[in-house]
Amino acid sequence: MPAPFVHHLRPRYAEIDLQGVVFNAHWLTYFDEASTRFFAEIRETPAQTVFSDFDVMVVKATLEWEGPARFDDDVAIEVVPSRIGNASFDLTYSATVGGRGACVGVITYVSVMPGTHDSTPIPERIRASLDERHVPVGADASGASRGDAVG
Repeated sequence: MPAPFVHHLRPRYAEIDLQGVVFNAHWLTYFDEASTRFFAEIRETPAQTVFSDFDVMVVKATLEWEGPARFDDDVAIEVVPSRIGNASFDLTYSATVGGRGACVGVITYVSVMPGTHDSTPIPERIRASLDERHVPVGADASGASRGDAVG
């Protein structure tokens, strides 16, 4: 399995709320940017991915805040395909700051024909790239279930 894909970014001043942390809505923007870079990493340039025979629509997004990310912190976002169906898939985003959890998101995407809202099966080249990096929910990058005894 390839090394996990990690995208780095630094929150801008305008993305910080009065509590001094990244405003919650910005996590979806950060995860969108990370998914664009993830697809570029798996040999799908953003223009090729979105404007050829493949596009996606978000049908569900969940965010779980774990800790603060502040102005100019180095935020590392790991992107992992955690579920792959016939016409939809989930990407799990794990954002950390200095190795400490900041936010976890799971976004469900449905494959659609570009320019429509019509669901279509995930193209085989995309499916193969997602399968190569797939880690089922509840497993870590080694394939072991989370919570398994070590020793």
